[in-house]
Amino acid sequence: MIDPRTLVPSLQDLRTEVFDELSRYRGLPLLIWTGDDGVEHTYVERRFVPGPEALSAAGVVAVNDQDRLDNIAAVQFGEATLWWRIADANRALQPDELTRRLGRRLLITFAEGTPAPRR
Repeated sequence: MIDPRTLVPSLQDLRTEVFDELSRYRGLPLLIWTGDDGVEHTYVERRFVPGPEALSAAGVVAVNDQDRLDNIAAVQFGEATLWWRIADANRALQPDELTRRLGRRLLITFAEGTPAPRR
């Protein structure tokens, strides 16, 4: 609803997507919290990470020397900024830990909601 005092639409009324199509936050609403001092703070609604069982497996990758998640994502998905999908699929709270041990096998999955191709 447009605030008649300011004639400025609220963030919710704008319904513009503030995150790009590759962001893990895309589609989450922006919320507003008003502090005791009356100042409004905009934040993103909490994102619930899907469990690996909700994702279709695409394959497994073994960690090599000097691997980083962004480099693995670039090879596997063609886009380095999708590193977070590897972290989600492997239940990583500290994503950097996924590449610390050589030979560790990382699950690579399709995007949430994308079924595995039929064989």
